[in-house]
Amino acid sequence: MFMNEVFFLFGSNLGDRLNYLSTASNLIEQKIGKIFRKSSVYETDPYGNTEQPAFLNQVVSVLSNQSPKDLLGIIMNIEKSMGRIRKEKWEERNIDIDILFYGDQIIKESYLLIPHPGIEFRRFTLVPLNEIIPFFNHPSIDKQLNELLNNNDDILNVILYNVSNYR
Repeated sequence: MFMNEVFFLFGSNLGDRLNYLSTASNLIEQKIGKIFRKSSVYETDPYGNTEQPAFLNQVVSVLSNQSPKDLLGIIMNIEKSMGRIRKEKWEERNIDIDILFYGDQIIKESYLLIPHPGIEFRRFTLVPLNEIIPFFNHPSIDKQLNELLNNNDDILNVILYNVSNYR
């Protein structure tokens, strides 16, 4: 079967943020497949609703032959199993898992848009993506990720998080 490299963004700004990212990684590996690439962890200002705690964000990729719809169901179940309750957009959350890219495919369904909308505007997504795939061509925009980051106007902080000093 044909495998696609799927890129996910993890985000957490409640509780033990680093542990939530680690748990998400473990559950992705159990339910989807071995993580192929993983960025560093970044502490980032909140986007959208800025009146909330800072996030930890990380990008990971997995080789998968599962459909985008099936992947969405799996990550929503992972979020739910980790205690995520969805109430409103831009809310605080212990875990958020977004599908950023599904290979170079463009998917437009009522329930799912891939590439994830707004990647080109969000440093908290572009910085970790650029760490692991700077020359990847965004399929909807036809520009490399490093070019999108270099021309980005987002002024929110994205700072490498020193996980060795954690705890």
